[in-house]
Amino acid sequence: MNASGDSLRDRSGALSPASRAHALDALAAAGAAGGELDVLVVGGGVVGAGTALDAVTRGLSTGLIEQRDLASGTSSRSSKLIHGGLRYLEMFDFGLVREALTERGLLLTRLAPHLVTPVPFLYPLHNSWERPYVGAGLALYDTMAHTGRYDAGLPRHKHLWRRQVARIAPDLRTDDLSGAIRYYDAQVDDARLVLTIARTAARYGAHVATRTRVVGFLREGERVVGVRARDLESGVEFEVRARVVVNAAGVWTDDIQELVGGRGALNVQASKGIHLVVPRDRIRSECGFITRTDTSVLFVIPWGRHWIIGTTDTAWEFDKAHPAASRADIDYVLSHVNTILREPLEADDVEGVYAGLRPLLRGESEPTSKISREHTVVTPVPGLVMIAGGKLTTYRVMAADAVDAAAHSLGTTTDAVVRSSITDRIPLLGADGYAARANQRVELARRARLHVSRIDHLLSRYGSLVDDLVDLLLLRPELAAALPGADDYLAAEVVYAVTHEGAQHLDDVLVRRTRISIETFDRGVDAAGPVARLMAAELGWDDARVADEVDHYLRRVEAERQSQAKATDQEADEARVRPRHPA
Repeated sequence: MNASGDSLRDRSGALSPASRAHALDALAAAGAAGGELDVLVVGGGVVGAGTALDAVTRGLSTGLIEQRDLASGTSSRSSKLIHGGLRYLEMFDFGLVREALTERGLLLTRLAPHLVTPVPFLYPLHNSWERPYVGAGLALYDTMAHTGRYDAGLPRHKHLWRRQVARIAPDLRTDDLSGAIRYYDAQVDDARLVLTIARTAARYGAHVATRTRVVGFLREGERVVGVRARDLESGVEFEVRARVVVNAAGVWTDDIQELVGGRGALNVQASKGIHLVVPRDRIRSECGFITRTDTSVLFVIPWGRHWIIGTTDTAWEFDKAHPAASRADIDYVLSHVNTILREPLEADDVEGVYAGLRPLLRGESEPTSKISREHTVVTPVPGLVMIAGGKLTTYRVMAADAVDAAAHSLGTTTDAVVRSSITDRIPLLGADGYAARANQRVELARRARLHVSRIDHLLSRYGSLVDDLVDLLLLRPELAAALPGADDYLAAEVVYAVTHEGAQHLDDVLVRRTRISIETFDRGVDAAGPVARLMAAELGWDDARVADEVDHYLRRVEAERQSQAKATDQEADEARVRPRHPA
């Protein structure tokens, strides 16, 4: 049970068109006579990517297949927080909070300091009794973080009075406040985290193939011994044999269970959460905010030159690939955030809207806001491990549990001993050398002929892999140009997304490799043509293919706008799913 030596030749973990072709060849070879992987992971979200990294770094030959793009589902549509979950303290779920705080510290200080960054929040206090109650909860929150196995990486909370709050957050209504408590959590670009985990797995030898769908399972008696898969780019079907298949398909778990014969060991409920993106100048504050709503917790989160505001928590029974935010969802979030702001936000202030689905383990009668965020791992049939539930912050724990379950199954087919998880000691790509490169930001800016603020932006997205971008700019200086209508991003980032980050379609770049689709008022319409032409030069697209990719994207944007004007989920879903596109 050894990772493939061929895959170890590319030490960069680049997900290029050539590496995808190599991965598909390796997976198909595992379906040939005598070929077999130890672990095949189905699903390219954060848990699937984490599982592939955990498995391959234990010395197991590993493959990962994803039917669309990395992080194209839930894992690119979260609140983008790495946090312990304050509200779980009220539910007395201390174990989940401690586990999440431990993982938060690990990501902040060791695994991904370039991607996971501190973010301060204000918890407004309206009544005198709230200060001791909320203060005690935050004291416990901080104590759990600072007494864990790893450095917490964040300051402790601090009590503030109304005058202090007014200085820190001039646009927060303070007339009915007794003060606030400032505390810290962390945030991450969730799609970039998933991409970086997957690239790290590839760097250690995992075969990663996106746009590859499972269409059936291979069986020998009761045991699952692999899958039948289809390359959605070429239409070619092939078999992949594996000693254990790990299903990490999130909200698609029930669909995978149907393929294996409808043996539903897990019952997953999709819960929709929507977020609004508004420009940073619409709310003057040095901190984010957190407050309660009727059914969820409302976060107002600093996000570069923007704010992210959300979320909702409602059951979703429609298209899983393209969950839609309705007018009612948007009005709900705006109405609640406006209760704490001096100047209310209007619909015209909203740059972007995105909706995601949480894969929750279904309860008998609970509303989705009450269903546990804890995860479950089951083995419904020999050779198949399924994992569902959980949260972004604890992806590494979930992955380790899934591979532990796979190791138990592997023990029935081989005499080799599977080693324990070591992902708590495996920095993600871009982490090693990040601190040094951050200190050298001025020199990097001089070399690349960029403003230092541009280097800061690149460091926050690529960490020490910023060297790749600088080298590209030295070779092709014209790529230092900002993208039309999205000047936070450089043309070089589009090229790099194709050559190193597995981007194959226009949506991949505008929605996940960058956040242009939600960070601009036109939602990336102006950038679509130039980005498609940059991609075409790397992928060999002709003019017709460029036009098709742009047309798909423009229809996506129009469908989203139409869905967000509809009153109900059903109407929003009908409007959203009309354009069929790759992502």
